[in-house]
Amino acid sequence: MSDGADIWARAATALACLASDPGGLAGMVIRGRPGPARDALVAALSEMPLPTRRIHPTIGDDQLFGGVDIAATLSAGNVVRSRGLLADRQIILLSMAERTEANLAARLAQHLDGETGSCLILLDEGAEEGEHVPTALTERLAFHIDLTDLSLHDLSPITIPTSADIASITIPDDALIALTTLASRFGIDSLRAPLLALRCARAHAALHGRSQITDTDITAAAELVYPHRATLIPQEEEQAEPDQPEPTQDESQSADTDQSNDLPSGDMLIEAVAALLPKNLLEQLKAKSANRSCKGSGAGEKRKGNRRGRPLPPRPGRLDGRARIDLVSTLRAAAPWQPIRRKARPDAPGLLIRAGDIRLRRFEEKSDRLLIFTVDASGSSAISRLNEAKGAVEILLAEAYARRDHVALVAFRGTAAEILLPPTRSLVQTKRRLAALPGGGGTPLAAGLKQAAELAAISKTKGLTPTVVVMTDGRANIALDGTADRPRAAADSETLAATIRAHNIPGLMIDTGNRPQPQLRDLANVLDAPYLPLPRADAQRVSQAITGALGAA
Repeated sequence: MSDGADIWARAATALACLASDPGGLAGMVIRGRPGPARDALVAALSEMPLPTRRIHPTIGDDQLFGGVDIAATLSAGNVVRSRGLLADRQIILLSMAERTEANLAARLAQHLDGETGSCLILLDEGAEEGEHVPTALTERLAFHIDLTDLSLHDLSPITIPTSADIASITIPDDALIALTTLASRFGIDSLRAPLLALRCARAHAALHGRSQITDTDITAAAELVYPHRATLIPQEEEQAEPDQPEPTQDESQSADTDQSNDLPSGDMLIEAVAALLPKNLLEQLKAKSANRSCKGSGAGEKRKGNRRGRPLPPRPGRLDGRARIDLVSTLRAAAPWQPIRRKARPDAPGLLIRAGDIRLRRFEEKSDRLLIFTVDASGSSAISRLNEAKGAVEILLAEAYARRDHVALVAFRGTAAEILLPPTRSLVQTKRRLAALPGGGGTPLAAGLKQAAELAAISKTKGLTPTVVVMTDGRANIALDGTADRPRAAADSETLAATIRAHNIPGLMIDTGNRPQPQLRDLANVLDAPYLPLPRADAQRVSQAITGALGAA
């Protein structure tokens, strides 16, 4: 059997187990772009014992949980409540699940924890490498099926069983211990995983007409539930085997009698699950972590301001629990239609409001600017350079209250970089943090750019607009891995500069060397940032240069 056919067979098995225990197994993640494989798997959901309802990542609370129907209430003259989509036991199919926001993920997770009997199917298109649905949902769902590499000839018909009695399945005493131990070997720290695997084993046994969970069911459950949750690859453990006395005749007969009920050994389970681990597991985990830290900075992501500006013209829309109704605009929209509506309903009291009349209030979202000073604190000139940076930070922050600017300070020296001043608008806190800063050592420019990029990505999720201001003399000599290698250090710096530019983070390159450095000018071009040579510049000149280059008022 080919790899693609094997993946499809496991997907069919997972779907059959889910049909046997939809509420207990909670659901699955289907990762893959729209195509024959995903369409066939979604089409098989119609054979499940529950109805299917499709939702989208922008669905509102009133549609999910129901509530007061404003338009119907105004029209009828009494309170009219709508019934939410989550009121019934069903299969919830969430498309574009990788764009699910935290508030929706929390509500769906709460619904699954309520043991309503519903299950959740997440369609993760994975348009970009490293995009994943929220962990709050994936850890609650038993299965994860990746259809990325499947082709049409790998597919085969999927048969969903009509019913399976899982309540009568007997569970061996050591089944949960074996599954929990196996989870810990693969670095799975959530206790939901072995519980889901146990439910999967019970469903698998019921599908095959067995009355008790066997080693085959345990192995199948581990292969379906654990590989996508693994965070490490188990290492072989060398243990000395103690001398054991030869078993007596009675013990031998007892072992032969119980052999049929033995669960698979730990090594067998580890080998079975390890064979199904995703390729380049460690690289994928790093990419997932980077994606979480950069969430909100990519294309298609929502950009939110951290404060509200002036009112904007109202717009038609539905109340989703977050938007507020503009009462005056709603009445203005409904007023011209009152004579016509009154003829249709002459006995209705009050104004006749329709859903299309609802107008929502809107405000301009303003985003405060964050200046991330990335300062070279290495070498013999570190003290003066840091003094210039400290003075410039204090000057800019003293003027920041009118512009609502925030500042942060990243210093790189030795072999690494660190955040010496987190984003702040507090002048008192800034002076206290900047009172004594370390200096000396090598010039890890790439590490400084990496730290600044990560801080900028996090600040975007908080509604800030970051700008990276780099102050260095340009002589980078420490690579990103901490080794003293000038060519590699220069290459790493260009890579990080290109990354900052790709995330649309504006920058400014200040050359503090005695002579302009061509390397820094080239790096500024990669960063797509202005290049300012400022030898022997004091804090006031640095502050004025930054203000002029960034167009501050």
